[in-house]
Amino acid sequence: MEKTAVKKETVQMPAQIVAETSIADVYRAAKQLDGITRHTDLIYSEYFSQISSNDVYIKPENLQKTGSFKLRGAYNCISQLSDAQKKRGVIAASAGNHAQGVAFAAQKLGIKAVIVMPATTPILKVEATRAYGAEVILYGDSYDDACAKAYELEKKNGYVFIHPFNNLQVLLGQGTTALEIIDSLKDVDVILVPIGGGGFASGVALATKLVNPHVKVIGVEPAGAACIKASLEADRVVSLASVETVAEGTAVKTPGDLTFAFIKKYVDDVITVTEFEIMSALLSLIEKHKLIAEGAGVLSLAALPKLSFKGKKVAAIVSGGNIDISTISALIDKALVARSRVFCFSVQLPDKPGQLLAISKILADLDANVIHLDHNQAKVTDSFQKVLLEVTVETHNSEHVAKISEELKKHGFQITKVY
Repeated sequence: MEKTAVKKETVQMPAQIVAETSIADVYRAAKQLDGITRHTDLIYSEYFSQISSNDVYIKPENLQKTGSFKLRGAYNCISQLSDAQKKRGVIAASAGNHAQGVAFAAQKLGIKAVIVMPATTPILKVEATRAYGAEVILYGDSYDDACAKAYELEKKNGYVFIHPFNNLQVLLGQGTTALEIIDSLKDVDVILVPIGGGGFASGVALATKLVNPHVKVIGVEPAGAACIKASLEADRVVSLASVETVAEGTAVKTPGDLTFAFIKKYVDDVITVTEFEIMSALLSLIEKHKLIAEGAGVLSLAALPKLSFKGKKVAAIVSGGNIDISTISALIDKALVARSRVFCFSVQLPDKPGQLLAISKILADLDANVIHLDHNQAKVTDSFQKVLLEVTVETHNSEHVAKISEELKKHGFQITKVY
């Protein structure tokens, strides 16, 4: 009995793919996305220009269809599947932007889409994905759990898995963002791009360098999830033991081997930013530009004060704006505290008339607006003659907080800072 010859697929190594990818591939992706994605116009920012001593232009991908850049890569990848692959349907694992990008693309192309999301995913994101016609399966407590389930279903049902970053067609789609920036700002000097698993930075850097190698591309990672920086320092793909950041869209432990190869060749530098810097940038974007973004979306803005150069034209990409109201409220509150715009203190007072009035007058004279006050005798356990007062006020900055503290102390009030 004759044996049937089995045709083996040729697997290309990351370095080979990087070497063979050209700017024509990015322009081909741009053509695929024509009429599908929105051209998000650059916004000049006086505020961010001032704090960085550069001319800063915001690329608002938070205003993109589906609320993030992820649609670019997802649609480019899915649109180029063969007819046989399209009939099989696509599957992806995501708790947010990639889910909506894949669902939107599949709906446009008339393809079945299954998205596995962690059971902990906010219901608003789940419903947003379902609204694009995808079947949503809730599984596990983390992205890793959901991803494992998605791979299981891929094998069982024959779906085509659409990786969120470690996929050439996905990163080529993301690279079209850079083409738009260069087309709108031909003398741009620097492009700042957020980094999670590296797909966005790979595509942006590839497109930028192949159009104009003189433009610098700087990636920005949260310090609590800096997998690319760790990998570059080790000169190999490194997996972090854990990640913790408010920029949840970039909370990736292990970058892709393909994206790492692209970043190593084309990205000029990687900057890390702290949680405080991320929350501060988010607050500034809302206050100065009336734009809503998610934590991962403002990484580029958070890096602006840390740039080592001045007088350059800088495009800072705001990558996404899919954030629920409760989360953004919590982030704003934390940002206000971190920037000393809110000050909470407690003080024990003699339980007699006039004490609260005295503190109120000091605060009023110093232009500190009281937003919450708790006057509670039961909280003081060591004396029936005292009452605990906890006050929260709106303040201007850290100097203002110090002045309030000093004035209260001068009047005999020993306060304890709560936050």
